[in-house]
Amino acid sequence: MARNIFKGLGIALITPFTTDGEVDYKSLKRLVEFQLDNGADFLCILATTGEAPCLTKAERDEITVFIKQIVNGRIPILKYCGGNNTAAVVDEIKTTDWSGIDGILSICPYYNKPSQEGLYQHFKAIAEVSPLPIVLYNVPGRTGVNMTAATTVRIAKDFPNVVGVKEASGSLEQVDEIIKNKPDNFDVISGDDALTFSMIASGAAGVISVIGNALPKEFSRMIRLEFKGEYEPARKIHHMFTELYSLLFVDGNPAGCKALLNDMGMIENELRLPLVPTTIKTKQKMSEILKDLRI
Repeated sequence: MARNIFKGLGIALITPFTTDGEVDYKSLKRLVEFQLDNGADFLCILATTGEAPCLTKAERDEITVFIKQIVNGRIPILKYCGGNNTAAVVDEIKTTDWSGIDGILSICPYYNKPSQEGLYQHFKAIAEVSPLPIVLYNVPGRTGVNMTAATTVRIAKDFPNVVGVKEASGSLEQVDEIIKNKPDNFDVISGDDALTFSMIASGAAGVISVIGNALPKEFSRMIRLEFKGEYEPARKIHHMFTELYSLLFVDGNPAGCKALLNDMGMIENELRLPLVPTTIKTKQKMSEILKDLRI
């Protein structure tokens, strides 16, 4: 039976671009090494925060090879593979070279808004062909459909290679329901930076974090303190992030995160349309907070 290895601080890795819109591999290498040196437990690549919808297949393939070479087995890599055409996702899983990748993150189908039975059948089809452990991704704010706790637990119990869910429903009640009823080999992973403190206190195994791109050392410290039961110092770190949590997403993701990394001199402040950089006002506010956050 597969077990979840995606615990602690996972980074929803951004894709840096040059000022002429190309993938910036020099900055990407610096960013990955920065994560490895500052507490990241695993990387989640080529998902929403990585602007995967705006990358070509050739770019996604090249980025995958590049990141695998840098990481070189030092921490696990979770790679996104999902969509709203079940047959196409199944085919992609079957035809992809998964060497050097440790798990697949797969989103609830978006736009066509399936029923709970449709969600179950979608992930059943994926689980039956996947050569790697699967982490489900429930993010109703992006997909238009919420996978209920009952459906998540049903999938987890029926398919032992489904080892976790990146839960971004925003409902702590739903998180509690999953944790209460899940099988032992299955974990809840926070998909919402602002709720990570509360979710880990409730029994979540970690987070796939956006803010961790810029502040992995600080965010991982909060998580590690919680894992040791030291909730008071962890809560203080959580409260230091409170204002930043909302600013980070006010102009879309990963616009806020890229603005932070740009302030740190790590990347150019470039995104691909339809995403655009965060406003100057938001960027300035985040810059002021950043000065106080280097704990």
